[in-house]
Amino acid sequence: MSVNSVHLVGRAGRDAEVKFFESGSVKGNFTIAVNRIGKNDEPDWFELELWGKTAEIAGNYVKKGHLVGIKGSLKIDSWTDKTTGAARSKPVIRVEKLDLLTSKKDSESGGYNGGYTGAEM
Repeated sequence: MSVNSVHLVGRAGRDAEVKFFESGSVKGNFTIAVNRIGKNDEPDWFELELWGKTAEIAGNYVKKGHLVGIKGSLKIDSWTDKTTGAARSKPVIRVEKLDLLTSKKDSESGGYNGGYTGAEM
């Protein structure tokens, strides 16, 4: 049995970015900072990838500093560096479910939909 499941709660490190493709696909991404238990520890940063309706919702409502919860899976993106020719890779969390945890009061953008609690792919 194998399981690839990631659950995180953290704050967005930047506004969510969304790309619309000619094929009709929608892809979004942003980073989150997740605090460790120790108060003096630096947060861990994670790159998130979202698709479809989940990406659109993130693009509309996730702003830098907003608290979000995610459920997804870990994948490794690999590529060849165009400058050096070296093999490169980075871990990315592919988000399956996004929960918007920032309240209207906490939101500075005024665009948060308080009635919406989450999106699934």
